[in-house]
Amino acid sequence: MIMVSAEYYWSWIFRTVLGSWVFVYMALFSVQNAHAQTYQSFRVGSSADAITLPMGGLCLMGGATDNDDAIRWFLQRADGGDVLVLRSTGSDSYNEYFYGDMGVSLHSVETIVCLEAGASEDPYVLSRIQQAEAIWFAGGDQWDYIRFWRDTPVDSLIRAGVRERNIVVGGTSAGMAIQGNYYFSAENGTATSPAALANPYNNKVTVDSARFLAHPLMRQVITDTHFDNPDRKGRAMVFLARILTSFGDPALAIACDEYTAVCIDTAGLARVFGTYPTYEDYAYFLQPNCSLDDFSPETCEPGSPLTWDRDAEAVAVYRVPGTIEGNGQFSIRDRTAIGGGNWQFWSVSEGILGTREGSAPDCQGPSLLEPAPVAQEPGVFPSIFSASVTLTLPQVSAEPWQVQCQSMDGRVWKTWTLQDASVHTLELDNLPIGLYLLTLQQQNSRYSSPLLKLASR
Repeated sequence: MIMVSAEYYWSWIFRTVLGSWVFVYMALFSVQNAHAQTYQSFRVGSSADAITLPMGGLCLMGGATDNDDAIRWFLQRADGGDVLVLRSTGSDSYNEYFYGDMGVSLHSVETIVCLEAGASEDPYVLSRIQQAEAIWFAGGDQWDYIRFWRDTPVDSLIRAGVRERNIVVGGTSAGMAIQGNYYFSAENGTATSPAALANPYNNKVTVDSARFLAHPLMRQVITDTHFDNPDRKGRAMVFLARILTSFGDPALAIACDEYTAVCIDTAGLARVFGTYPTYEDYAYFLQPNCSLDDFSPETCEPGSPLTWDRDAEAVAVYRVPGTIEGNGQFSIRDRTAIGGGNWQFWSVSEGILGTREGSAPDCQGPSLLEPAPVAQEPGVFPSIFSASVTLTLPQVSAEPWQVQCQSMDGRVWKTWTLQDASVHTLELDNLPIGLYLLTLQQQNSRYSSPLLKLASR
């Protein structure tokens, strides 16, 4: 017998008993508002909602052609459920690839192309995120993803899916670039290694820490892609130097060559897939060399070339060849090599990158999977209500929470100012039947949660 939590049980009731009604409502809403549609949707398989037990994890793909073995790993962890592909440009090419070519049984695959930021509050888009067991981010421009989805219901619902339903997440190229808790946003265009090394604060070196996706496996992590391009290695060093200098955080960088993938299970064990030795497919795990008494950059300041040398041992890098079996492994939890790769030292002297053979750092990195000391997000229950909802607030700062309930046309129906970190009942009995968005703001913390009003008492 499979034992599930009470939260999962009620989620199952909500999604099975009311799911079809919600789907019909969303479909009607979309038809009535076709003139304002901000997305395109393409689906293969069933339109109903499957209820499975996904196995979680994260798949990071370096770009170019996807690696079939890593994709099978990703799809299998959906446990036969619904797979959702999110992208800002492109076509439905993933649908048949996932659904028909990989030999993995799935309930459905749907691609939603978000044409503009307004899609992040579209009822149909939100409903499909809530029903997905796996979410895949395609390539494109990571700044589009960030500006479309950061601090929106899309962002909140994906985090909730990871936290509450253990969905598996993955992405390639730009879809990998957005997965770290630190990330290169590309807000001002791409950054080249020569420009970044010559000036780590070049306006194109946009290293961001504002919360976006915030997968628990990716705490203190930044990613980089297309790493077989020699131009990428120097800028990865700049990313780590900037994070250490600006945030005081000895972050880990995970970088993939174009035909290479890193698949991380919920225990933090990363496996590297590729076609080595037929081709030179590698993944790289870079961290400041914590064996040193001082591993900070010697010079990391605006207008000056980066120097991060420390006797040519500044950064310890574990280089892992990607194989069909995914034999090369690295523990994201404690930043230790499990096997299959080799250690190198990377350093930068006056903007010039150097690499040589190295050894494992004689220390243990910070645990990336420890829970945060305070609750990460407010809790809102239930998502479908008739009279009221219960709101649980974490204490992010001493400032009060500003809470408002608005309909999807932007009309604000209710507002509250809530001071303390506690449980609150929000009375919404007088609202008309329909879809609403509950937004919460406290200084730099912002959350959104969709709500569906069924009937009044």
